[in-house]
Amino acid sequence: QTIHQLFEEQVECTPDQVALVFGHQSLTYQELNERANSLARVLQAQGVGPDKLVGLMVQRSVEMIVGLLAVLKAGGAYVPIDPEFPSSRIQYMLEDSEAAVLL
Repeated sequence: QTIHQLFEEQVECTPDQVALVFGHQSLTYQELNERANSLARVLQAQGVGPDKLVGLMVQRSVEMIVGLLAVLKAGGAYVPIDPEFPSSRIQYMLEDSEAAVLL
């Protein structure tokens, strides 16, 4: 099973339990799953699927986890890009990976 399939099984078992806490924010398994599914649909509409890379350039946050799960649910793979990198490094990583989408 894939990571996102295991996550979805956990959603079914404990939808109202807290799945993610970051600072003062928290999401239940159901909330996290709904946000990831919504973004996954957008990514799929942008052509993300098998063999497609998505740049994930966000600070550590709730949004980072939502994005990570969404990319996996859409069938793609993510390329982690630290927003603190110099712009030339970010540009190189995006060009080299041929990322279809940047989050």
